[in-house]
Amino acid sequence: MDNRFNTIAGWVLGAGALGLGLTIVSSMYFGADKHHRPETMGYAIEGLEAESEDSGEVPFATLLASADLAKGEASFAKCKSCHTIESGGANGIGPNLHGVVGEGVGTGAGGFAFSDALKSVGGEWTFDKLNEWLTSPKAFAPGTKMTFAGLAKPEERANLIAWLNTQGSNLPLPEAPAAEEPAEDEAAEADAAAEGEAAAEEAAEEPAAAEDAVAG
Repeated sequence: MDNRFNTIAGWVLGAGALGLGLTIVSSMYFGADKHHRPETMGYAIEGLEAESEDSGEVPFATLLASADLAKGEASFAKCKSCHTIESGGANGIGPNLHGVVGEGVGTGAGGFAFSDALKSVGGEWTFDKLNEWLTSPKAFAPGTKMTFAGLAKPEERANLIAWLNTQGSNLPLPEAPAAEEPAEDEAAEADAAAEGEAAAEEAAEEPAAAEDAVAG
């Protein structure tokens, strides 16, 4: 009885070992030609950094140049619970914002009690600084009393800032960067395509000219 049990157990273990071996061999065979990206790269892959750096983000000066003032005024509705905008308007939870563009950061506004965090920033409210501030006040001036979370869309910030500039500031907008000229290869391809079209048109006109000569 014991011999039979040992024999059966041996066959079962042998079959299991054989199955495991076949599984390992088959996975090695079918995966031999497949390349897998390692979890930790041993070296930088050329082109990946360039793709991440070139995000295609539109320069803020360009957004300002095409800003929609009506939409900017509509966006200011989100600020009215804390700010006034008219000349001589009273301060509320936040300072009066008339003429804010170009004004000193953390100063003015009829003696409003600005936080030390904002005062420490220094300088003036330029278009770029206002853009940073409205993106995330807490990131721009850690410790600020401003509880507004910020405006996520750069187009909305550009519309609002351009409109604020018309409310007592009227500073010239920063010059938008010129559009990049097409690369030499692209220009060469465009020239080649134009030449090809011209040649095709000439070839199409030649048979018609020949027919006219025969008819004459």
